[in-house]
Amino acid sequence: MTVTLSDRARQYIALFEDEAGVTIRDCVVDGEYDRVLFVVKAGEMAAAIGPSGRTVEKMEAELGTDIELVEDADTAEAFVANALAPAAVYNVTISENDDRIAYVEVDHDDTGVAIGSNGKNIDAARLLASRHFDVDDVQLT
Repeated sequence: MTVTLSDRARQYIALFEDEAGVTIRDCVVDGEYDRVLFVVKAGEMAAAIGPSGRTVEKMEAELGTDIELVEDADTAEAFVANALAPAAVYNVTISENDDRIAYVEVDHDDTGVAIGSNGKNIDAARLLASRHFDVDDVQLT
């Protein structure tokens, strides 16, 4: 699947890659929640965060907005679980009927974490899963 990037997103990717020395697979400038979502190459999340979160903090100060990182994955199931981190995700099942829906089983105590304030975490999972795996919706079970 092809992901289309805005010029602004490309600039942010270049800045983040130069700062952290990691590969960014995608960037979404999310004006609704005043944040930038970066999809980081699998296995490079620790380097992207930096020691004690310093890389993210430095980039947030430079960009003037919140930054959220999601680790890339090879499957839609793993990607959706990563997008909902740090919520404890037990299982993700992708429905292959008319619509591709990711049904996510989350620890009861982490339901609020998975949803996020005003739905921002589950909205990010929906947006990114749609961009990378043609998933039409993400629903908690």
